[in-house]
Amino acid sequence: MRIDDILRSKQTFSYEIFPPKGDMSMQQATSIADELTLNHPDWISVTFSAGGSGNSQHTVDVARAIQQAGKTQALAHLTCLGSSRQDVDAYVRAIKDAGVQNVLALRGDRAPGREAIDFEHASDLVSYLKDTGLCVGAACYPEGHVESASLREDVEHLKAKVDAGADFLVTQLFFDNDDFYRFRDLLVRKHIKVPVVVGIMPFTSVQQIQRMAFTCGASIPAKVIKRLVAAGDDKDAQREAGIAYACEQLVDLAQNGVDGLHIYTMNRPSIGRATHDCLLEAGYLKE
Repeated sequence: MRIDDILRSKQTFSYEIFPPKGDMSMQQATSIADELTLNHPDWISVTFSAGGSGNSQHTVDVARAIQQAGKTQALAHLTCLGSSRQDVDAYVRAIKDAGVQNVLALRGDRAPGREAIDFEHASDLVSYLKDTGLCVGAACYPEGHVESASLREDVEHLKAKVDAGADFLVTQLFFDNDDFYRFRDLLVRKHIKVPVVVGIMPFTSVQQIQRMAFTCGASIPAKVIKRLVAAGDDKDAQREAGIAYACEQLVDLAQNGVDGLHIYTMNRPSIGRATHDCLLEAGYLKE
């Protein structure tokens, strides 16, 4: 089933996982996906690593396992920087053969030796994928992409992706819901009307939130810092504070009518369960 069709019918709830890397086995990755499906997500997205990482096939394999289990939909990520049209064509064939109908089109991170071949921007990939019959999603950044001079400039780039044919958008993580609400208002003024799914990452440690803020350009509001100070050096307390804060974000976003709620699980089913349960208790999900 296409994700844009699901978004037309309800406020969605979904997860992101990453495929095997390092010491993780394929069996472990699919086991994580199986555990997350117990919470009845509308889809599970599977990230993609390019530039010689060797796990793009793993993305297809995990997406296939999710799709063939028949319990939810798979969303396969695809980055285009450093890829040729032939590379993209092969990937599209692979995910279609796996029964996957949804793809998230991304530029990918810049890295030494990873130069544009046939695709310079995500909008180029979105446009190319529109003739495949797949449902095509794209990323958006409530505080602006780290490479953009301003949020308004970044929204112009976002409009190019939507004009190229993106069916829905998924946000980068953020820690202040007001940043998203301002962003949503800006999209309305720019006549960007496709559904916007909000991505939330529960932080589990001081080091993690610092790394995410630096990598993604997400600001850390004072109310988050106060919770981390209160948690001190206690790792369990830091984790509990992060999950509790994310749950508060999710309930507020659900109350304010966002199109969908997407959880960056970091392959931790316990995070998936905690976020599901808080929305269930608040009445925004059903068992």
